[in-house]
Amino acid sequence: MKMKKTAILIVLLCATISVVLSVNDGLLPNGNFEQGPKPSQLKGTRVTNPHAIPHWEISGYVEYIKSGQTQGDMLLPVPEGAFAVRLGEDASIKTRITNFTKGTFYSLSFNFARTCAQEEKLNVSVSPNSEPNDWGMLPMQTMYSSDGWDSYSWGFLAEANEIDIMLHNPAIEKDPACGPLIDFIALKALKNPHRPKGNMLKNGNFEEGPYIFPNTSWGVLIPPNIEDDHSPLPGWMIESLKAVKYIDAAHFTVPEGKRAIELVAGRESAIAQVVITTKGKVYDLMFSVGDASNSCQGSMLIEAFAGQITLRVPYESKGSGGFKRAKLRFKAVSERTRVRFLSTYYHMKSDHSGSLCGPVVDDVRLVGVRHP
Repeated sequence: MKMKKTAILIVLLCATISVVLSVNDGLLPNGNFEQGPKPSQLKGTRVTNPHAIPHWEISGYVEYIKSGQTQGDMLLPVPEGAFAVRLGEDASIKTRITNFTKGTFYSLSFNFARTCAQEEKLNVSVSPNSEPNDWGMLPMQTMYSSDGWDSYSWGFLAEANEIDIMLHNPAIEKDPACGPLIDFIALKALKNPHRPKGNMLKNGNFEEGPYIFPNTSWGVLIPPNIEDDHSPLPGWMIESLKAVKYIDAAHFTVPEGKRAIELVAGRESAIAQVVITTKGKVYDLMFSVGDASNSCQGSMLIEAFAGQITLRVPYESKGSGGFKRAKLRFKAVSERTRVRFLSTYYHMKSDHSGSLCGPVVDDVRLVGVRHP
């Protein structure tokens, strides 16, 4: 009997360890909201108890939405599974995770769907946080896919081993129930990329980035105006008004490796990195331009910037994959050079879905030229 109890204890301990380790790279506990309130904790769709949703604490007008549910004539989109939550006016959801590694960067990924005509924003934050303005006010007005939802990511530095994660709808609308649908919330620990041999840029192949949900075909958006020290795309800044899309080789065609960036919003979609250079020295910036094999067709044009030099690289896309290499040679005019990429044109998929798309950038390398 004693041996049997010991065996059961070991099994339970192993199961607990497995759960703890999986949180750092994957779905949060009940991050898909499939575990919901009891019927007595609901008034229609509104959740009436702050702790009714397992592993989450709610505040304000929060609704528990079932797949197939309608609002008037509109179907409320539930991205994955059978349930999602909707954050009404000044409503929030919060969870506490206890196995962070202090001093490590993390990305938070989640699915977002608009349910109202008004401009929507989402405030994403963590606590504790020593930086008073280190939170993300993510603009959600633009829908990039035609599925009814998008996947977003946000980066932060863990300042403790136990952290509260909060998603808050700060909007002030006429209808207190009007707000975004949230589903599938996941975490990923990010490695701090070093400059590899033969490349002065960090994460030039974009292999290190936010969590991409498995069994999904729409990638994950990295929102605009994120600095490189908090970006879910380590080493890079999203230097634009609109988001860029992080894509994987499992669902798209990428020029090199397993990850790449798709510039989905024309000139409003840009990435940049600042690198230390020697004034007067000559450098080569080399990169790949292609399409993601996602029905994004037409004449594409990538603009690459380095110092005071601009290179425009045309690419004729058939929407079925492919890429070309390009090189920009320039002379550094200062001790720091900003490398930047954007798409000149706006594109939509040729499948009449209305989804935004664009050229792919990958395998970016910066090297010094000894004998130009």
